[in-house]
Amino acid sequence: MTTILVLNGPNLNLLGQREPGQYGSRTLEDIVSDMREFAAACGLQLEHVQSNSEGALVDAVHEAGRQGVGYIILNPAGYTHTSIALRDALLAVEIPFIEVHLSAVSAREPFRQVSYFADIALGVISGFRGEGYLLALQAIINRIDPERE
Repeated sequence: MTTILVLNGPNLNLLGQREPGQYGSRTLEDIVSDMREFAAACGLQLEHVQSNSEGALVDAVHEAGRQGVGYIILNPAGYTHTSIALRDALLAVEIPFIEVHLSAVSAREPFRQVSYFADIALGVISGFRGEGYLLALQAIINRIDPERE
C-alpha cells in the first residue's frame, strides 16, 4: 500500500481563524479528514505532520525516507521562501512531492512569489484553498494508476 505524507508548515494549524478571506474558513483538521477519506477509498495510507518548526519538518522528511513513503504533499507555508534546509532534505530522500498553497501566491506580494521548492516539485497547486490538497492527492493517484487519468 502506498503511503502519502502530507506535510504542513508554520501557522497552518491556525487555519479557519487566520485570515479566512485569504485562506478560507476550513480548519486543517477538516482538510486532512477529507484527504484521509479520499485516500482510504483509493486504497492509500495517508500520514499527516504539521509543525511550526523547520527542524521538525526536516525530521519528518528524513523519517519519510526511512519509512518508504511514496509521495509527499507539501505546504511549506512561510518556509516556501526561506528554507534551504527543507529543500535539501527533500532532495536527499528523493521522494516525489507536490507543492500546495491555499492562496494564489503568484497574485500576492513579490516575496511570496519566490519558492525554493517549485523547481524540484512534480508540480505546484496554488489558489484553490483546501481543495488544492485534494487536487494534489488526485494527481498522485493518477501517477500511481495511469488508467485513472
